Amino acid sequence: MPNSFVYRFRPENPNDLSTGTLEALQVLRRDGSPVTAGQLQANPVDQFITDLHTYGSSFQTRWVSLAANPADSTAAAKAKGATPFKRPENGVFRPGTGFGEFYFTETGDTDNRSDLPGAFGAVFKLSQQGPSADGGTISPALIGDVQHTGFDNIQFATRDQLLVVEDAGDTQHGQRNALDSGYVFTVSGDRTSRSGPQVTRWLAEGRDASATYDALFSPGYNDGDNEITGIHVSDGDPGIGGVLGAKLPQPFTNGWRGFWTQQHGDNITWELRREGGSPRGGDEQGQSGNR
Repeated sequence: MPNSFVYRFRPENPNDLSTGTLEALQVLRRDGSPVTAGQLQANPVDQFITDLHTYGSSFQTRWVSLAANPADSTAAAKAKGATPFKRPENGVFRPGTGFGEFYFTETGDTDNRSDLPGAFGAVFKLSQQGPSADGGTISPALIGDVQHTGFDNIQFATRDQLLVVEDAGDTQHGQRNALDSGYVFTVSGDRTSRSGPQVTRWLAEGRDASATYDALFSPGYNDGDNEITGIHVSDGDPGIGGVLGAKLPQPFTNGWRGFWTQQHGDNITWELRREGGSPRGGDEQGQSGNR
């Protein structure tokens, strides 16, 4: 059942994040009434969940303020009527939109025996006039299925190309006889797509030595199969102008680099490189490689 929320922190002073207001996202039904945790947990096959995971759908949203410094943010979000999702994992602003488009992943059930709506998760687009707007709209950018599920971390490779990686889990790995993958697809911009985007696999993960030993001889020792736990594209700018979403990414050029991280095993961080090119996008001798 959906039981996790999307939050926004509104600081009293942008230069001091120690005080402010925590808010949670609320989605509205067609009649304008809020979709609450109580409703979805009482009825996990609520038609709203199906509609939310249907290409071309769009729902109005607004932010609700929670009690100051809640000891339990989940309980506070439920009390205020916020809308839960099936495990939101990571979010990122789309570059070039003035922080007006926010994309986040929903991991889903990670078990192909689930017959509940939204079982395989999604990537959602939250559109607002700006990051401080009181409301906006939400629509699905990518809807999961058995072969594409467990969506975890995301990052824009360019203004329009969104990278997403899986954490499908050991159960789902066994069911589909495949470990996690990384995908890229083109977002639809301001229009709500009525058909799914074309998804391209850019990474097919295997098991490293520790995870292989764990799977064959010592289940549980390294917490199971390898997981793609992060994807990052940046030029390394630590200033305000370098906040992800402020600049248009330029992969492999002008100092822009990409990395993905792997856990449950040898815990390696890998760098993405253009085939035949250096990690920094130049042509330094001896720096070519491909991952």
